[in-house]
Amino acid sequence: MNPLQTLGLALGAGFSSGLNIYATVATLGLLQRFGVIQLPGELRVLAHPLVLGVACFLYAVEFLADKVPYLDTLWDAIHTFIRPPAAAVLAFAATSSATPEWRWGAALLAGGVALTSHGAKASARAAANVSPEPFSNWVLSLGEDVLAVGLSWVATVHPLTAIVVVVALLVFSAFVLYHLFRFARGALEKVLDS
Repeated sequence: MNPLQTLGLALGAGFSSGLNIYATVATLGLLQRFGVIQLPGELRVLAHPLVLGVACFLYAVEFLADKVPYLDTLWDAIHTFIRPPAAAVLAFAATSSATPEWRWGAALLAGGVALTSHGAKASARAAANVSPEPFSNWVLSLGEDVLAVGLSWVATVHPLTAIVVVVALLVFSAFVLYHLFRFARGALEKVLDS
């Protein structure tokens, strides 16, 4: 893989891992398994039936958990400690032919990108939980799944596009986080002033 492909894969898989690590791993593994793409050496293990089976099973669990208000928030809280480190491991494995400093740099970058996308997802989902109707949760969840799968694929076949999309998504995530935290701070101040 050339540096552009590696960066595209690290950023794309990093962002999508922050949304849904299991969908990301399953997508990359299935694409490798069916010969659609050729993953870098250490990532080829994602196509192993055991890895694919575990990823698909956990994706099914997450798919269901994400549709239930408040359970999705608990699930996201637990996955704060899973998604960013897993994204870092994926990036580290994707750069197996690079020097150690580049591998660690890619791992840190992907982990940070995953933490940002995960933070935006978890915050938006927590805000949606206070909505009286369940449809916003379902729409957000399905959108996250489509984005995670689509971005994982784009990162493998169109790395430059993935880089541009991830940068735009990071800016959007920062915007969402900023406004959600401002809203939460204002609501908390109103409660405390009462």
